[in-house]
Amino acid sequence: MSNIIYGRNSVNEALELERVIRLYVLASYPKLNDLKQKKIPLLIKTRQEMDRLCQRGNHQGIAAEIEDYPLYRIEDLIKAKNGLIVILDGIEDPHNFGAIMRTADCAGADGIIYRDRHGVGLTPTVAKVSCGAIEHVKVAAVSNLVNAINFLKKQGYWIVGTDAAGAKSYNELDYRMNVALIIGSEGKGMARLTKEACDYIVKLPMKGHVNSLNASNAAAIMLYKIIENRQ
Repeated sequence: MSNIIYGRNSVNEALELERVIRLYVLASYPKLNDLKQKKIPLLIKTRQEMDRLCQRGNHQGIAAEIEDYPLYRIEDLIKAKNGLIVILDGIEDPHNFGAIMRTADCAGADGIIYRDRHGVGLTPTVAKVSCGAIEHVKVAAVSNLVNAINFLKKQGYWIVGTDAAGAKSYNELDYRMNVALIIGSEGKGMARLTKEACDYIVKLPMKGHVNSLNASNAAAIMLYKIIENRQ
């Protein structure tokens, strides 16, 4: 099995990790001669062909066929102390997933868990938006999120959900513990059963005229608050 990724950052990261099976580029690509030196099959495409190959995504003149991204077990994400796992509850927008993955990598999170149904998976758009982070962040796909949460609890994790109706402000909680942070879906937030499984539900202050943040923005604020608190 293979995937098509596109965009300079995503392809360059895959090239460095030697995961590229085949390259596709425009004849006008700036570093075409450098790519020809690599021992990887390279196909010159027209812009129309590249647009079709990348489903009209912003390919920046380069795309690559790579092996499927590996999926990990939840056990591979667990740490004994100060663990930090991000749980995505029904994220449907690949741009949000990719942005959260990028922030998770920057923040040093140990991995991401997502539902393999009712949400987006590891798509080319997720890879593009992650700017190469998809090559480094461990991702586990599960069919039952509540079962995964209960397993994490048994491993010493505290489950922190995010919701506008949370009992605590996000800056009132002490995060110096193993944390599994749940980010709910766009618009709907966390599912009822997921919310009931949380140990804590925190809220971000809303001072303006809209009552919620983009899921990736909320994840970024929470992840860096956890880092700040632990320092």
